[in-house]
Amino acid sequence: MTTVGILLFNEVEVLDFAGPYEVFSIARKDDSKLFNVVTIGESNKLLNARNGLKIIPDYQFSNHPKLDILIIPGGYGAEEIEIKNVKLLNWIKKQSNQVKILASVCTGALLLAESGLLNNKEATTHWMDLDRLEKEYPKVKVIRGVKYVDQNEIITSGGISAGINMSFYIIKKLTDIKIVIDTAKRMEYHIELSSI
Repeated sequence: MTTVGILLFNEVEVLDFAGPYEVFSIARKDDSKLFNVVTIGESNKLLNARNGLKIIPDYQFSNHPKLDILIIPGGYGAEEIEIKNVKLLNWIKKQSNQVKILASVCTGALLLAESGLLNNKEATTHWMDLDRLEKEYPKVKVIRGVKYVDQNEIITSGGISAGINMSFYIIKKLTDIKIVIDTAKRMEYHIELSSI
């Protein structure tokens, strides 16, 4: 089974992590789960997501299982707090050499850029932060007006709900379109198949 890790931190944008969590958690083939989804924090302390949601990560940097996919969400916590957290940035860099797919949602792209992982790559982020990404990280080729950008081992997505679209895209990339259709139907999520 493919293991998907989702990074959590204080002031993480809720839908940035909860959207992909839902998509990967309910994806099935012949009634069998395809993905083991886990959340990972720097420690096991209770975290405060945006707007007061309380969450506790399943694992920490020190004890999580081997990951196949790592999702880096955004939010105020990413762009203003964790962007200065050397331990977190180093963990992301280490994981980038071990996972098959490293993906960001919204301003999670800033954490990838700060880690140097987007140098000489195309990337996107929340529309409100495209200029910042372009200005502060000139080695990144910023792409505007798209839900996500696939650079093979690294995929970045736009703001908040775009992480759901990106998650469907990753499932299609790893499995097939029927699983995407069935998962979207289960979620009652309208997806333009031409967009994935």
